[in-house]
Amino acid sequence: MYSYFIGTVAETETDHIVIETGNIGYEIYMPQREIAEIGVVGDKVKVYTYLYVREDTFMLYGFASRQSLRLFKLLITVNGIGPKAALAILTVLTASDLQFAILSEDAKSIAKAQGVGAKTAQRVVMELKDKVDLEEAFEEKSNEVSEANVNAKSKAEAIDALEALGFSRSEALKAINSIGDITGEDVETIIKKALKEL
Repeated sequence: MYSYFIGTVAETETDHIVIETGNIGYEIYMPQREIAEIGVVGDKVKVYTYLYVREDTFMLYGFASRQSLRLFKLLITVNGIGPKAALAILTVLTASDLQFAILSEDAKSIAKAQGVGAKTAQRVVMELKDKVDLEEAFEEKSNEVSEANVNAKSKAEAIDALEALGFSRSEALKAINSIGDITGEDVETIIKKALKEL
């Protein structure tokens, strides 16, 4: 029903965010790791969503990427894995790391997720290993690494610029880290956002 939402982050909590779009606030549950990465209150974001419907429950689950959403949908097909456990797994493992864990039959890494026992983690591996593609996992990992390298370069340049403006390196780093996700942001935008935090 809802493929994704583009809107402004109105609230962030430990397990969900509220995105305001069209004067309506949508409560969207997300993996904790992705909440930390997606941005801070006031940021415009795009979240891929899944509407979970049970007899008396309508809940929106959201993800920063289509890959995470796809893996969430696969996880909830596994017997014993509900949305809460699927989010817990995607909190401890990125989408590509989860794919590698499934392909290498690494149930221990999956079992690190809160509320997921060893037997359930083993079931995830057994039921999903034929549904996960090795080439796709490598491609996603490579995209994550190149994105991280671009972000690291932009971050370093922004820190140097803030130091030139008279801020200490630790102040600059703290301000940039408080911005949240800087993917796709140019150095100038990062500096402007960081100055608001200083």
